[in-house]
Amino acid sequence: MEVEAGDLLLSINGMPVTDVLDYRYLIADETLVVEIEKPDGEIWELDIEKDFEADLGIEFPEEMLETKTCKNNCIFCFIDQLPTGMRESLYVKDDDERLSFLTGNYITMTNLTTDELNRIIRYRIMPMNLSIHTTNSELRCKMLNNRFAGDVMFYLEKFRANHIQMNGQIVLVPGYNDGKELKNTLEDLKSFYPVLQSVSVVPVGLSRHRQGLAELCVFNQEQALKTLDIINKVHLEMKERHGDGFVYPSDEFFLLADLPVPEASYYNGFPQIENGVGMMADFKESLESAAENYENDYSNDSIILAPLSDTVHHKIGIITGRLANTFMTNLMNDLKKVMPKLDVIVYPINNNFFGDAITVSGLITGKDIVEQIKPKLSENERDLLLIPENALRQGTQVLLDDWTLKELTETLGVKVAGVPVDGESLIKILNR
Repeated sequence: MEVEAGDLLLSINGMPVTDVLDYRYLIADETLVVEIEKPDGEIWELDIEKDFEADLGIEFPEEMLETKTCKNNCIFCFIDQLPTGMRESLYVKDDDERLSFLTGNYITMTNLTTDELNRIIRYRIMPMNLSIHTTNSELRCKMLNNRFAGDVMFYLEKFRANHIQMNGQIVLVPGYNDGKELKNTLEDLKSFYPVLQSVSVVPVGLSRHRQGLAELCVFNQEQALKTLDIINKVHLEMKERHGDGFVYPSDEFFLLADLPVPEASYYNGFPQIENGVGMMADFKESLESAAENYENDYSNDSIILAPLSDTVHHKIGIITGRLANTFMTNLMNDLKKVMPKLDVIVYPINNNFFGDAITVSGLITGKDIVEQIKPKLSENERDLLLIPENALRQGTQVLLDDWTLKELTETLGVKVAGVPVDGESLIKILNR
């Protein structure tokens, strides 16, 4: 008789297993005592020896993997701004401390029970990625539309007292948590360094599908400049005191302010690049580095791309968001100085699907690509179109509106491929 589907996993080394997070932490030991209950009620106790990082091969039913959803009604929530008719998974508002650790998602902490908080501390689950937004209790309740959302400082204090490393995020909304409120929030957060390792500040994103929602506005150039001034004063102070800038504005603020994106050294190792903070500086640095060695033979290297044909591609188009158009165009012009035969065109996509206020490449849709690129291809045909992988659903070739790269290729009559957002991958393709 063997362990089989339908058996109940009770405990590992005497600790109960309530979900996947318990399981992941409890199997870390090399010697395990696993308690199993069979369907007939018989209890088995299994002594297992394994390598430290080895899994037990246990699969969990869907109910144990169910995501905890958000209890807030944030005024800036982008999910509330999605049009109807998109795939169901896009409408899930996760606020799950397990995903904060497992996948890097940000949580508001309004979902945390006392038991879950204690488990984070007991297992030392970190870093925790926290949606802070403001340390003003009353304002946070207002922004999250939750009267229980004001105890953010309690959680920050609790995590600091137990040395649980954190990263913080502030979604900045003009007229709410910017200006003086942002100054006060950053002043409060400085005291949590280094347990609070980094804080990112990102501008609110507003789609055209905001019917019935709070009236908000996006940042203009003047507001972006003032915001950067507030952030960079704290950044420089922390850099001088600790050698770490601590607080980092998202790339959009520099573009909105019409300022150059900082050099990679500004970001001190890019602690929040998964949040899109510093992605452009990282890309620029990697592209410049790869360009210096562009004559190297890449023919035997593998590229993480959709399979391309064996045809040599001479005329390439790069698809990007409208906000990054100047940045990408300047980079390609610089690249042409060292690759004079390079024939590349940057195609900025205006986001008609979500509205003009959405300008980043990660929210580009297939419908907008087809409508805006197809007429241009008839004027200046391309052999290959590249789209940044951050516009694709992770691990797939599917865009936000369910267009696939295959469908784009068939509709446009040109091969369309996703490319990692790093200079080396791009250079490899351009140098084929």
